[in-house]
Amino acid sequence: MKDQEVAKKIIELVGGSENIHSITHCATRLRIITVDKDKLNVEEIESLDKVKGSFFNSGQYQIILGTGLVNKIYTEIMKLLDGNVQNQSSVKKEGNRFQRGVRVFGDIFVPIIPVLVATGLFMGFRSLITQEAVLELVGLTTKSVPKELLLFTQVLTDTAFAFLPALICWSTFKVFGGNPVLGIVLGLMLVNPALPNAYAVGQKLEDPLVFFGFIKVVGYQGSVLPAFITGIVASKLEQFLRTKIPNSLDLILTPFLTLLSGITLALFIIGPIFHGVELLVLHGVEFVLELPYGIGGLIYGSFSQLLGIFGIHHIISFLEINMLTQTGWNKLNAIAPGNVAQAGAVLAVALKTLSPKTKQIAYPSSLSAALGITEPAVFGVTLPLVKPFIMSMIGGGVGGFLASILHLKATGMSLTGIPGMLLYLNNQLPLYILVNVVAFSVSFVLTYTIGYQHSMEKRTK
Repeated sequence: MKDQEVAKKIIELVGGSENIHSITHCATRLRIITVDKDKLNVEEIESLDKVKGSFFNSGQYQIILGTGLVNKIYTEIMKLLDGNVQNQSSVKKEGNRFQRGVRVFGDIFVPIIPVLVATGLFMGFRSLITQEAVLELVGLTTKSVPKELLLFTQVLTDTAFAFLPALICWSTFKVFGGNPVLGIVLGLMLVNPALPNAYAVGQKLEDPLVFFGFIKVVGYQGSVLPAFITGIVASKLEQFLRTKIPNSLDLILTPFLTLLSGITLALFIIGPIFHGVELLVLHGVEFVLELPYGIGGLIYGSFSQLLGIFGIHHIISFLEINMLTQTGWNKLNAIAPGNVAQAGAVLAVALKTLSPKTKQIAYPSSLSAALGITEPAVFGVTLPLVKPFIMSMIGGGVGGFLASILHLKATGMSLTGIPGMLLYLNNQLPLYILVNVVAFSVSFVLTYTIGYQHSMEKRTK
């Protein structure tokens, strides 16, 4: 089926455009909030060509399509809907407060993640071309690398993190129904060159500005939580002002008061408070990860796969972004080899099962998991069978333990499995491969020997 045909069938099978309250997408899935769940035809949706599965999570019906394809199908759906759907900023109150909060958190950070993925790859590329061992292969040294090339790579690696508050404020304003352009400007104010640079202050190369004798003001380069909270408060303030200010003055007063109030609150109240909270959270996570004997890696590697099932994996994005901006490294990526562990478990099921249908699902799902997309493997094979999922958790835990012992750390985020090698283009690449081979092997062997019996499939039918 062509992409347009798949998009048309999805709209039809979710109950038509009138049953779609809002629709968005992440890296692999369409995320649809429906007006009436009973109108969904889940079985026919899952049988569509190019659809790898579906499930409900955090009040959303999520259709698994895979990277790249999900963007194309989403574009075709939006063309067919032609605006006849409520804007995603109109958040439907479905699910409990925690579920709604997680969903909003994901809606804000998902559009930003591709930029940070690209930046991580740029960091890996910069690391590669500045390695003495690599340069020796072409008869060069680190002194031979042109300064202009290093400057070019610096532009590639530093821009997204330097202006991260602008990206976050833009996305937050968009999700909460504010003017995204105001969000961008407010975020840029947080990193205005007139303010002491946060990195320079952290290295004690500059001093913060001090207002009223006790409030320290700095720029928020690379900061996440202050921009996030500022975006929420300022977008709500903008909406409030539009209900109170006469139409004749709206164009002048609303942007003026929104930006003035937003930056004042951000610099003097929100920023100092929530940057402190941000650092406390980061230090807490690092404390767990640095537990002796690889215990932190064992715990996270074992249970990280559950985060996606419960729909709270986007919270990890916040932690990863903080690590990258504060330290330049991502330790969470390295100790989460659960994707390749899933690949091992699913491949074991594929080789051992007698069911042609299960084989048809399992083989491509194993490859997909090895490439970093686990939804088809988890929701199509291991989770329904239970034991293979447990074996994949054990494999992930062993891999995470080993990664922790070896002190692995990535240059970026969101890439795992085979594509994740791009985040370790330095002397850690062989160790990263070793960790993933171990996770895959442990999961495969355990599933093949004790984690799967033919009787399991009869019970799941």
